[in-house]
Amino acid sequence: MRFFMLKLVATASEDDTLHARVKRQDDDSDNPEVGSIEELCHDRPADEYFRLTTEGDCRDVVRCTRAGLKQITCPSGLAFDIEKQTCDWKAKVSNCDKKEKPRKVLPILKTDEPVCPEGKLSCGNGECVEKELFCNGKPDCKDESDENACTVDLDPNRAPECDPTQCILPDCFCSADGTRIPGSIEPQQVPQMITITFNGAVNVDNIDLYEDIFNGQRQNPNGCQIKGTFFVSHKYTNYSAVQDLHRRGHEISVFSLTHKDEPNYWTHGTYDDWLAEMAGARLIVERFANITDGSIIGVRAPYLRVGGNKQFEMMADQFFVYDASITASLGRVPIWPYTLYFRMPHKCNGNAHNCPSRSHPVWEMVMNELDRRDDPTFDESLPGCHMIDSCSNVQTGEQFGRLLRHNFNRHYNTNRAPLGLHFHASWLKSKKEYRDELNKFIEEMLGRNDVFFVTMLQVIQWMQNPTELNALRDFQEWKEKCDVKGQAYCSLPNACPLTTRELPGETLRLFTCMECPNNYPWILDPTGDGFSVK
Repeated sequence: MRFFMLKLVATASEDDTLHARVKRQDDDSDNPEVGSIEELCHDRPADEYFRLTTEGDCRDVVRCTRAGLKQITCPSGLAFDIEKQTCDWKAKVSNCDKKEKPRKVLPILKTDEPVCPEGKLSCGNGECVEKELFCNGKPDCKDESDENACTVDLDPNRAPECDPTQCILPDCFCSADGTRIPGSIEPQQVPQMITITFNGAVNVDNIDLYEDIFNGQRQNPNGCQIKGTFFVSHKYTNYSAVQDLHRRGHEISVFSLTHKDEPNYWTHGTYDDWLAEMAGARLIVERFANITDGSIIGVRAPYLRVGGNKQFEMMADQFFVYDASITASLGRVPIWPYTLYFRMPHKCNGNAHNCPSRSHPVWEMVMNELDRRDDPTFDESLPGCHMIDSCSNVQTGEQFGRLLRHNFNRHYNTNRAPLGLHFHASWLKSKKEYRDELNKFIEEMLGRNDVFFVTMLQVIQWMQNPTELNALRDFQEWKEKCDVKGQAYCSLPNACPLTTRELPGETLRLFTCMECPNNYPWILDPTGDGFSVK
């Protein structure tokens, strides 16, 4: 018997994994006869699982390999979801009566001789349609094939390959493999930037953690306090606490308004869905945390479910500067953030693979996967992890400390691409030793003269104006939020008990130094002023 990992998208965390047993069919008597195998596997992708029968408990699927059919059996209590291509809780799987994923008709994009006039491409049925209508979100071919080959690699209107002669800082940055240092500075003269980010609501459950990490005593080599970036989701957030994080120079970004627990809602969201979720969340933060300086410019997608071109079209229209949801697979050399004017320099990795294929005036603060091996000298093939809490083999403070130091060295000793440490606060709070280890790591790094804990925006500011280490003390862009000024806006926020028609039966408290709205702000009423009954 051999064991493989199979991704499970079933619970609250976006990175739960389950082991699924793979049976090696040494005895071909269990397999269908060879002729039918050829039939079954004709034109079928090698990584696609399908059922041989809809009878039984919905746990068994097979895929095609050169050696024949290989079978997978989901663990007891789970069933195989043909649509998602994963094992999931049985109650969540509604396609046990389906043997395979629906086949999509593909357009005919490559032919020896042109089959359509110039400027047009062939649909799967041979119909010719204007090239610019392919992958625009609306079917224009009668067989709808123009919307079925829209990946970063296949979209006929995809962004071009990086052209360094056209892509020039401060507005554009790209490199063929993503590893080039901005400004062509020697690695020894590049500050090693570390971004600490948190996803989710800011409230009484985690404020003490943030005060402990960012205690006002820890300073970067330029004399400025260390800073973090907070991707804030709306429900249960204390906006007076967000207001104070902003006052202290931390970056506030958005993590959506509803944080809806339906992954496909994000992957296949419409332009209007993304607009309501992200621009709506920003409106709420600006109003109830009284952030009026236009500094909320970043987005992270819930469950890291990137929304393809629609998400990025919305971001450009709403003047969001960057996204921080796309992950890059673990590689020998990490990847620098890049702009999406040109094609992304790495494979579209991560949840549901709906990366933007078109050109967009948006920065991607790529999440480099972390190497989670306990012993980096041992060539164990463990997949990387992007959120720290998805590094499921880290169970002790000691292991966490090794993970931090090893990944720091990977970045520091190669191209010094920013090291992202991305957390949910609940993980850091789950064991005191995790928090202690992070604080110890920060103190250790600040003992050096070339490591800076900065926000996502500060990374972009440095990339737009690459500055060598010896000139960083006077780097003005990092001085703007250097010192904390003034006192908290209010010592006792309003605890507004509110309801909304959109969440019937729920009374939610909105903590804010601002005036209480009429209703609890939600997706159709982000200011809380609508729905008023006269």
